[in-house]
Amino acid sequence: MTPAVRVWLPDAVTTTAPAIDQLFYVVLWLTGIVFVLVQATLVAFLIRYRRRPGKPAYYTHGNLLIEAVWTAIPAAIMVWLAMHSQRVWAQVRGAPPPPDLQVEVTGEQFAWNVRYPGADEQFNTADDVLTINQLHIPLGRTVLFHLKSKDVIHSFFVPQFRMKQDAVPGITTRMWVSATRPGQYEIVCAELCGLGHYRMRGFLTIEPLEAFQTWLKTAANE
Repeated sequence: MTPAVRVWLPDAVTTTAPAIDQLFYVVLWLTGIVFVLVQATLVAFLIRYRRRPGKPAYYTHGNLLIEAVWTAIPAAIMVWLAMHSQRVWAQVRGAPPPPDLQVEVTGEQFAWNVRYPGADEQFNTADDVLTINQLHIPLGRTVLFHLKSKDVIHSFFVPQFRMKQDAVPGITTRMWVSATRPGQYEIVCAELCGLGHYRMRGFLTIEPLEAFQTWLKTAANE
């Protein structure tokens, strides 16, 4: 049986993704309604003020009340959108909550290098766990990513997170997630980073804590 083709947003799998989706839908509905109203008004005016034999054209100097209304309403909507989006931004990119797990993800042409701290909970020590293109995180736990790049600008993108973050050489950028749904997803580079950009794919696995700990122990022994 052929699987259904998804034509809309991918699954939202983090605690912050629904707020981003809600904002997207609000903007989509507002702009859609305005588009329909503008096009309907344009068609109505084309019909009402079409050229008619024997009827001369005339000029109008506008209506101050109508102009004030159609200026005030969009301004109020824009102010509300700015305030609402600021709240969402603060939730998504503000100070992260205390993490349960920290992971270092470093992009290079053309792979994602993933580093987990060992028992000492410190990066760049002998007990670190290293993988390539394999990122596992536990379900329901706050994970703080440290994003880096070895060479050129890459962009860490998991569509189900609703987040895309550049990895810039010389800079460590942080982003956090708390996954709400288990599954396997793709990590892509959303920045053209060279001739092999198309094959820079990683794989994300979200799993229960026990399964994650088992996988991490296995990866440490390999």
